[in-house]
Amino acid sequence: MDNIEKKDLQGANFIKTKLEGADFIEANLEKANFIGSNLQGANFKGDNLKEANLQATELQGVNFQEANLHRAKLQVATLYGADLQRANLQEANLQGANLQRANLQDVNLQEANLQRTDLVEANLERAKVQGAIFCEADLQEANLQGADLQGTDLQGADLEKANLQGANLKETNLIRADLEKANLQEADLQKADLEEANLQRTNLQEANLQEANLQRTDLRKANLQRAHLGKANFEKAKLKGANLKKADFEETNLEDAKLKEAILQGANFVKAKLISAKLQKANLKGTNLQGANLINAKLGGANLQRANLKGANFTGADLQRVNFRKANLQGAKFKEANLEGAQHLLVDQLSNVKTLYNAKLDEKLFIQLKEKYPALFEKYD
Repeated sequence: MDNIEKKDLQGANFIKTKLEGADFIEANLEKANFIGSNLQGANFKGDNLKEANLQATELQGVNFQEANLHRAKLQVATLYGADLQRANLQEANLQGANLQRANLQDVNLQEANLQRTDLVEANLERAKVQGAIFCEADLQEANLQGADLQGTDLQGADLEKANLQGANLKETNLIRADLEKANLQEADLQKADLEEANLQRTNLQEANLQEANLQRTDLRKANLQRAHLGKANFEKAKLKGANLKKADFEETNLEDAKLKEAILQGANFVKAKLISAKLQKANLKGTNLQGANLINAKLGGANLQRANLKGANFTGADLQRVNFRKANLQGAKFKEANLEGAQHLLVDQLSNVKTLYNAKLDEKLFIQLKEKYPALFEKYD
């Protein structure tokens, strides 16, 4: 059965049939049954395979270009290296299928089920996958550049080293997903859920993460330069050594986040919540922390040179050995803060703060301030 071009085979039964290399070009195979068949190298270009049953079939290297596989059953099928460019797989079931190195460019996977599917090194460039389920799918090194993944379920998916540059990931479920070393440059992750996800060494330059959930997310050594992070939730996130140059954290929640040795030069933290944040040895040169809440934050050895700290709250914060050269401290609160060993901290700077009640200062600085500005040490609520 080598040539079956343009034939009407609706509902045909091909169970466990050997059809390697068969030519089905433009055939009507709606609701056809291929369970357990060997179709390696077959040609289904432009075919109608709507609701066809291809469960557990051998489809290695098959040509499905522009084929209609709407609601097709492809569970546990082997599609290694298959060509599915521009195919319609809307609402198809691909649970547990092997799609390694498959070409899925411009494919329609809307509402499809890809749970535990193997998509290692698959090409999903410009694919439409809104509403698709990728729970625990393996997408290592997959190409999803520019793909529309809005609202997709990728919980627990493996996206290590995947290319998601410019992808639409709005409101996507990425809880506990592995995105280590993935490329998410300029990706849109607004309101995405990345709780407990692994984003170590991930490229998130200029990505949009506004209002995203990143609680307990691992972002160690990630690159978030110029990323848009306004109103996102980074509570207890790990950001040690991350590059956050010129990132926008306005009104972001970073409570108890670990930012030790992070690069934060020129970042915007206006009205950010940094309660109990760990910022030891962080580079905050030129950052804008106006109105930020840093109660009980740990900033030992941090660089706050030329930072705007106007109206910031450092109550109970550890600021030992911090570099305050030319920092703006106007209206900042240092109640019970530890400023011992602070560098380049001048009397003139501290004369503009709101309070130094119960603050710890080097003796010489304390004496000078107490003499000139005693009101700064009065009880402050």
